[in-house]
Amino acid sequence: MQIWNFGSINIDHVHRLDHLPYAGETLASRDYTVQLGGKGANQSVAAARAGATVRHLGAIGADGLDMRDVMTGYGVDCGGVQVLDGATGHAIIMVDQSGENAIVLHGGANHALALDPLLTALKGAGAGDFLLMQNETAWQPEIAAAAAAAGMKVVYSAAPFSADAVQAVLPFVSMLMMNDIEAQQLQDALGVAIADLPVENVVVTHGAKGASWHGKGRAEIFVPALSVPVLDTTGAGDCFAGALVAALSDGKGPADAMKFAACAAALQVSRAGAASAMPSRAQIDALAGEGG
Repeated sequence: MQIWNFGSINIDHVHRLDHLPYAGETLASRDYTVQLGGKGANQSVAAARAGATVRHLGAIGADGLDMRDVMTGYGVDCGGVQVLDGATGHAIIMVDQSGENAIVLHGGANHALALDPLLTALKGAGAGDFLLMQNETAWQPEIAAAAAAAGMKVVYSAAPFSADAVQAVLPFVSMLMMNDIEAQQLQDALGVAIADLPVENVVVTHGAKGASWHGKGRAEIFVPALSVPVLDTTGAGDCFAGALVAALSDGKGPADAMKFAACAAALQVSRAGAASAMPSRAQIDALAGEGG
């Protein structure tokens, strides 16, 4: 099965700092790089590196052509990426010495893309293909509805979190993915427990603790996070999401797919960068084979 990822593409400006800045504080950066980012691009690269066939739907400005080329180089089909007037999405990412980060986003082309080309592109998808999407673009309910109508499996990575955005797409979603903070926010907003959410499958990541899969009528699946030296957590959730869907598209069951994604995320956080740190299928398989 193919993965169609409707998601953001950003230019990331990454600053490495002694610590994250306090209010009113000016800090000198220890290091500065410009690289591919955006939750959508990160997840596409993660899935492609993990062995999946990935077609990305999104948008950039003329300043983002290099980012599109980077994605293509990682094996992502970018034929569905629109090139628009105006700026590509941008992110200012600050990373401290422990690997924790703070991020400021400008949506740019991610919020200016046209709907009709997206719908036309989706006509090439087959029933049973996966649609992966996040919260950094326009037209999420429209694309989710079109994908569900075509028999696709809609996987929604609900970040950056918005309860309203989740509720708008939830009727079309096959799998909802959130971190534990987002899961609590959604439960508070809807007044229901995870088990009672109107979606067949919910995956919740718990940072350094691991991740859990909640399926209707099935026992919870929990995979612990692997103990590794952490260099940079930027993109860790995206790595887990992309690798998980890649494993599912390859026919793995929930337990094996979760283990595969946990191994991918462990490798990713032990390296600097987001998309550039996504591990290959061979590297993930090797770690999993070692008992990861």
